[in-house]
Amino acid sequence: MLEGGTVTKSYTQITADINRGIAKIREGAPDAMAGFSALAKGAMKPGALSAEQKELMALAIGVAGHCDGCIGFHAKALVRMGVPREQVIETLAVAVYMGGGPSLMYAADAIHAFDEFQTEAVRQAGTSAA
Repeated sequence: MLEGGTVTKSYTQITADINRGIAKIREGAPDAMAGFSALAKGAMKPGALSAEQKELMALAIGVAGHCDGCIGFHAKALVRMGVPREQVIETLAVAVYMGGGPSLMYAADAIHAFDEFQTEAVRQAGTSAA
C-alpha cells in the first residue's frame, strides 16, 4: 500500500498471513498450541488490570520487541475493545521512551495498524448497518 509516496505495511495482510501459518502449526502441534492459547487466555483475563490495560501493555511490548505480528494482533484487539486512540498514542509514547529510536519506528507502525483496523471496523459497521 502506498501512503504519501512511501510504502507502508498492511497489518490486515500481516495478521491474515500469520493466522494461516498459525493454523498449520496448530494442525501439526495441537497440544503445544493449546498450551499457548491457555497461556494467552490466562494472561489476558481481567483481574487487577483490565483487559484493555493488558492489551495496551501487549502493544507496547510488541513495539519494544519490534514484532509486526504482535503490533497487528494487539492493535486489532484494541480497536475491537473500543479503546480510544488517545490511550494508544500515550501507550506508544511510553514504549518509545523505554525503547528509544527503534521503538519510535515501530510505534509509528503501531498507530498505522490501529488506524487501519479502526477504518476497517468503521467500514464493516457501515456495511452491516445497510
